Amino acid sequence: MAKKPGTNPKGEFAFFNVVYEDGSQRSNRRVPTELLGGLDGDDPARGYIIEQDREIAEKAGRPPLAIKEISRVGAKKK
Repeated sequence: MAKKPGTNPKGEFAFFNVVYEDGSQRSNRRVPTELLGGLDGDDPARGYIIEQDREIAEKAGRPPLAIKEISRVGAKKK
């Protein structure tokens, strides 16, 4: 069933692309915007995504992958 327009608040999540040490990539990983900003900027996103990966790997019965790089979707490269 389709949602009514306006029921999904915009800006609730920031999206990140994650590249792992083995070369694999996951796109559009969601991180709550309330964790981001301030003096730390996007640094808290790494910890949040690591915790997500740990939970997913535990359910799948395999070790979590090491993260090589995290970048915000749509952000310009420095």
